[in-house]
Parts: sequence; structure tokens; C-alpha cells
Amino acid sequence: MSVSWVLAVILAIGVAAYLVARLRATRLEPQAGVKQHSLPGYHGSYALILAIFPAVIFFAIWKVASPLYIDGAVWRSLPEQVRTASDVNRSLTTSTVYTIGTGLRRLNTGELEQVRSGQADLKALFATKGVAMASNGEAYMVPAAETYNSMTDASVRYSGIIAVLLSLAGAWLGLSGITLRRRARNNVERVMLWGLIGASTVAILTTVGIVLSMLFQTLAFFQSVPLSNFFFGTVWDPRFAAAGSGGATGQFGLIPLLAGTLYIALVAMLFAVPVGLFAAIYMSEYASRKVRSVVKPVLEVLAGIPTIVYGIFALVTVGPLLRDISAALAGGQPLIMAQSVLTAGLVMGIMLIPFVSSLSDDIISAVPRALHDGSLGLGATRSETVRNVILPAALPGIVGALLLTASRAIGETMIVVLAAGVAANLTINPGEAMTTITVKIVNQLTGDLEFTSPQTLVAFALGITLFVITLGMNVLALYIVRKYREQYE
Repeated sequence: MSVSWVLAVILAIGVAAYLVARLRATRLEPQAGVKQHSLPGYHGSYALILAIFPAVIFFAIWKVASPLYIDGAVWRSLPEQVRTASDVNRSLTTSTVYTIGTGLRRLNTGELEQVRSGQADLKALFATKGVAMASNGEAYMVPAAETYNSMTDASVRYSGIIAVLLSLAGAWLGLSGITLRRRARNNVERVMLWGLIGASTVAILTTVGIVLSMLFQTLAFFQSVPLSNFFFGTVWDPRFAAAGSGGATGQFGLIPLLAGTLYIALVAMLFAVPVGLFAAIYMSEYASRKVRSVVKPVLEVLAGIPTIVYGIFALVTVGPLLRDISAALAGGQPLIMAQSVLTAGLVMGIMLIPFVSSLSDDIISAVPRALHDGSLGLGATRSETVRNVILPAALPGIVGALLLTASRAIGETMIVVLAAGVAANLTINPGEAMTTITVKIVNQLTGDLEFTSPQTLVAFALGITLFVITLGMNVLALYIVRKYREQYE
């Protein structure tokens, strides 16, 4: 029984339990002095929870644990001399066994007997069945593959049966105790509370896991490279140690990457903030409903465009255009390269416009209408109302939105790769190429590298540095919003 069928049966049992429990609850006969505690919908929901949740949780745990148990059993079924050999790769051996097991499932009885007797060429035979093998394997792998197949089939069969039985037992438990005083509502609310706590815990643990995974690798990196060389170095040249280099492993200066990250983000914000903020003011204060219903969705379409498309747009259109314009103005020698800080900043600014406009529009619309109407009632013009009343009232929220947008700009990768290049330069000329931290993280983790050399581990140091920067900006944004929000309510 496949996973989808098991889940479908469990869901059907849960729905049936819900309908029956609700029907029974509606037919409960009133008793003198006894008031029904929970509505029929809660009785149905409680029966559905008992029918679905325990069965699904068991089924999920079984599906996670059974492959681990089967792997161990298959490995133990191999001859002892194979398991104790020092040159045996366990993962490769078990993978070959599993491939043989897949091929055995596609053989008929006669072909299967030939394989068991050792008379068949496994590689050629399985190729006719659509199963590719690099070699014929070893003779001991066929019995191990049959063991794997039988255990897998038993696991699938028993897990489905037990999950369905648990679902039926839960449904029976939910239907058997329906009375006027049954606290079904409390039980449902308790389950929902624990579900919300579980979801929050997963989010927190995921964040902690991400931080710890970067932190441990970062500590390993700083065992090879001093902190001062990383945080205060002005040269980024993480070359591998060459013969006769005396063990030199390059230079890992963060400053060129950090400068490029902040420079490109600054150019993007200088372009996105005025356009996005003015668009938000227009849509919230000046535009009619008909215009707003058209302009706002069109602006938000920009947020749905993949960043790689923006990068191609910068590489093919914006970069060459800026280069040609600067060359024409300078008399032949371009002042702006096709791949430059200005190119990446402009295109990234276009991408950020919907973030700024949408967030600012929501914040401006949240300003109490009484402030707006009171200003107009006292004789102020619309522009004076926006400048002297609306924007000051919405300023904390707008500042927070801009900080969130800046953190989005700092984390961008694809636009920078195509529009600004990968050269770790340290310059103040926006017409030259620079790169960012995210680009170098991708570069250092691209290729067949082991996580033991400083050239690879530096990516984790860069990642945790970027994490701290964006986290600080997000915390600052939330602080500003929460501190100054109440004075305008």
C-alpha cells in the first residue's frame, strides 16, 4: 500500500468520524439541569483529530525510522569478511545492493532463478529492464538485495495496516464518548495550542540550527586565519597553497566584500526609496480607487519577477546602455563599465521598488484618518497634510520598512553576479566593478571541495557576518517601530 493510499484512507476515516460525531452531537437529548458543554462542531473536530493525528504521526515516524533499521539489517546480512574489510565503502556497497534489489523486482520467475543460480549477467540483464549498473556486483549482493526487498515490502505493508488501525481506533474513541458534558471544545483548543507551540518551536530550532551550523565551521576557519586578517584585511585573494609557497593560503580580507555589499545596497536604496515612497504617497493620498486598483498590482508584479531575470536585464540592457551613454559623454572612453556598482544598484533598486511602495503604503494607510481630516479641515492643502501630518505620523513605520528593504538588498546575489561581476575591488568609483559577500559565498562553495580548507570554510565566516548584519538591521527596524508607534495611536 503506497503512502498516498494510506494517507487517503486515514483522511477518509477522519472525515467520516467528523461527520458521524457531529451528527451524534446534534441528536443528543437535553437533560434537566445539564447544559451541553461543546457545540457539535467541536465534537466532530475532536473525533477527526483522534482519527488522523496519531495515525499520521506514527506513519511519519515509521517512514523515517524504517530505512535506518533496514540499512542496518541489510549490512548485517552481508558476509562478515565483507563487513570487516577495511577497503569496503559501506555507502557504495549498500547502494549497489539497493540497485540490484530494484532490478530484481522487474524480473520474471525464470530470470530470477538464473540470477539466484549465478548464471545471469546482472549488468546486461538489468539494462534491458531499465536499471543501470556500473558493474555486475558481487555474488553476496543478490541475497542481500532479496533481504532488502522483503524487508521493504514488509515495512510498507505493516506500516499501512497499523496506521489504518490506529486511525480506526482513534475514530472509535472519538465517537464512543459523546455526551452533553464532554469537554470536546477544551480538547480541541488544547490540541491547537500545542500545534501552534510546535510550529513556533520548529521555526526557532531551525534558526538555531542554521546559526550553529555556520558557527562551528566559522570557529574552524578562525583556527587557521587570525580574526584581524579577516575583519581588517583589505585584500581578498583566497588562493590555495601552492608548491614552494611555504604553506601560504592566500588573504581573506573582508573589507572589500563588505564595502561592495554596502555600496551596491546604498545605490539601490538611493534609487528605490524616493520612487517607492512617492508611489506609496500617490496611491494612498492622491490616486482614485480605480487608478489604485490598477497601479498597485502593476507595481507588485515587479516583486514576483525572479532575480535572475533582473540580472539578465542588467547584463544585456542596463549595463551596455550606461556604458554607451558614458562613452558618448566622455568622448569615447566609457566612465561606467557594463559591470559596475551603478548597474547593479539601479537594477536592484528597480527590484526593491515594490517592497518600499507596498510597505510604505500600508503604513501610511494605517495613520488615523482623524489626523488627515483634521488637517484638511483646518485649511491645510493636501500636500501640506502629507508633509506635515501624514509623513511624521508614519515615519517610524517607514524607517522600519526601509531597514527591512535594505536587509533584502544586502542579501541579493544573482543581480550582483551578472551586473557587478565577481572582482573584489576596493574603490569609491560607482562606474567600476565590485562584488558582495553573497557572491563570494557562492564562489567559495562551488566545485568539488572538502570542508577542511580555509578557502572553503571562509564561506561560513562570510555567511555568519552577513547574518549578524541583517539581523541587526531587522532588530533595529522592529525597535524603531515598537518604540515610536504608540504616540500616534
